[in-house]
Amino acid sequence: MTRKSKTPAPRSHEDATVESLRRDPAFAAEYLNGVLADGDKRELMVALRRVAEAFGGISKLAGKAKLNATTLYRTLSPKGNPELKSMNSMLKAMGLRLAVEPIHNGSRRARTPQTAKQLLMERSGPAVPRDMTSYLRKAPKVVPRRDDRLR
Repeated sequence: MTRKSKTPAPRSHEDATVESLRRDPAFAAEYLNGVLADGDKRELMVALRRVAEAFGGISKLAGKAKLNATTLYRTLSPKGNPELKSMNSMLKAMGLRLAVEPIHNGSRRARTPQTAKQLLMERSGPAVPRDMTSYLRKAPKVVPRRDDRLR
């Protein structure tokens, strides 16, 4: 009599990656950030396709993002070139967003919007309004010096 082993069938690296991305959206965000930092456009498209598969598949994602499924398949191919609007819609449907942060130089830490506002308040004093949008609208326009205009 032979015993059947109860070990699960081996799964591919692709399947394991997709399952990890599905279980942890924070991991999905870090995965994409890592590819953005180290990879090229082709690798980013493959990574976005994996994350899309993890969040229900490309067809479901296209419906949530209000994008054409065929176009989304083409966009997420290794040769794809998504527009910013499509990228934002797709990421929003996955519960993610694009963000910009400074390249780290040694011990400097990235500023969050809150710390950036605090820094501006410290440098400018109480004259800075709490609403940054109104502050930026009221900021003085930069006028070129007379010497610059003559060149």
